[in-house]
Amino acid sequence: MPDRTRLIDLSVPDERAFLIALDGRDHGWPVGRSLVELAALTETAGATVVGTAFQRRPQPDPLWYFGKGRAAELVAEKNASGFNVLIVDDEISPTQQRSLERLLDCKVLDRSALIIDIFARHARTHEGRLQVELAQLEYYLPRLTRMWTHLSRTGGGIGTRGPGETQLETDRRVIREKIKKVRGQLDDVKRQRSTAARQRVRSEVVTVALVGYTNAGKSTLLNRLAEADVFVADMLFATLDPTSRQVTLPTGQRVVLTDTVGFINKLPHDLVDAFRATLEEVLRADLLLEVVDASDPDFMRQQEAVQTVLDELGAGTKPRITVFNKIDLLEAQLSVAEMPGSDRAVFASATLGEGTDTLRARIAEAVQARMVEVDAVLPYERGELVARARSSGAVRERYLRNGVRIRGHLPDTMAAEITAAARPVAKGRNGARNSRNSQRRASSAG
Repeated sequence: MPDRTRLIDLSVPDERAFLIALDGRDHGWPVGRSLVELAALTETAGATVVGTAFQRRPQPDPLWYFGKGRAAELVAEKNASGFNVLIVDDEISPTQQRSLERLLDCKVLDRSALIIDIFARHARTHEGRLQVELAQLEYYLPRLTRMWTHLSRTGGGIGTRGPGETQLETDRRVIREKIKKVRGQLDDVKRQRSTAARQRVRSEVVTVALVGYTNAGKSTLLNRLAEADVFVADMLFATLDPTSRQVTLPTGQRVVLTDTVGFINKLPHDLVDAFRATLEEVLRADLLLEVVDASDPDFMRQQEAVQTVLDELGAGTKPRITVFNKIDLLEAQLSVAEMPGSDRAVFASATLGEGTDTLRARIAEAVQARMVEVDAVLPYERGELVARARSSGAVRERYLRNGVRIRGHLPDTMAAEITAAARPVAKGRNGARNSRNSQRRASSAG
């Protein structure tokens, strides 16, 4: 009898990745730096990098990505390093992917697929999983042909039609229906966010959005400012789901600070579209805090990548405070005064808490600049207006005989409501006494 006691090995094989890129493409990043970032992405996804290679050419080969001769050399690289995954530092076509897979007899991924995989690993909430699923479906839809090569026929004639084409069309239809369903679910999420945003507008709550390159320290800064306990890790895309917390400013005003997903160079458009419901928090925000990793030698290129995504979202011109984070990791010889825009920026270390008080004050100044100055006396029966003014603006209160005097700055809608309900501001004792003395002097002169 055959041996039925054999064990099935369910362990995940170690993935040994080899990275390739083109030098000379107009991405604004040196190929070496781009490969370093791709290696960090690969390690975040759980694979081990065993080698890298690049070729200098302005455009990728339509069949092999590399030139045909350089692509053939990858076979020798595989025999030498034993890699079982090839990762390309660009988005490649299905044709290029199939050609490289046949040549190397291993799995081939591009940068977009790698980033989507990392997002899938780190998505925790229902909304995050929906967004990642949509990005995966839209990415793999045009690549379905490579998944059904065992059923397809390309020779033509008798026996070459039927199962492969039928199965392929069926799969495409199933995926399109799934995309439609997921989009509908995300539309529900979008409506829920819009409802919450309208509630914040009615409550005159100022919203501040944290934006920046991935792993710049946004979540750590949120924890420091809001005294929260949001998950943080020294890895790319450690957090995906937006998190909002209240922050109290030096003026006593409270604002809502929202952490958003980090950006990266060559961020796949499928991910931008899928996470649009989340990224609309950036559009709704009254103020942006752009967090920059000051210790990264390429932080200026990272800022350019962030600006590109913000422009794509339509939030590129929003009011902004730049926060140069991780100043504790700066080299001793580099002065913060040498940093670009140092006269307008805030320098901080979210880990140590340095500069956070200055940042709170700068946020308060930026918020106050968008408000209206008010000086009004509210009747005591309008106590709810006093409470709302206290939480939504920077005001001082003084209790008088005929009501509560509110002086300070408020959002325009709140200021209009206060003005409509206010009583005339009474003169103080000194003002009344001086007025009576003036009347007596005028009477004596007459």
